[in-house]
Amino acid sequence: MKQTLLITALFLALTGCATTPETAAEAAAEPAILTNDYPTRDRVDYVLECVAKHGGLSYINQYACGCKIDKIAEQLSFAEYEAARTFVQMQKTPGEAGSAFRDPKHSKDLRGKLKEADAAAEKACFVK
Repeated sequence: MKQTLLITALFLALTGCATTPETAAEAAAEPAILTNDYPTRDRVDYVLECVAKHGGLSYINQYACGCKIDKIAEQLSFAEYEAARTFVQMQKTPGEAGSAFRDPKHSKDLRGKLKEADAAAEKACFVK
């Protein structure tokens, strides 16, 4: 029962902020970058991490965190997001092994871009 409720809530959270064009004219006006090109697995992972970080399982947290990943997806392609997350996680590797993730300009740029997108998403989605 609890698992079914969690899955249903996650589904609602992940689809709550997503927008889809209503007509062919609106679809043609959309930018070339797809805002929903993130795999479901990665969206769910993000929402679960976000919910845990913001106080645990509640409808408010699930909705806000689902909204947040949607807002990030509007600003970063999945390739950028995935690379930035990898750089963020691997930069903590000590010594020379971690320098490949910490030091390159590309790493710093993507980590900064993710941080900015995350901050903007937090404000837009009222994450507390």
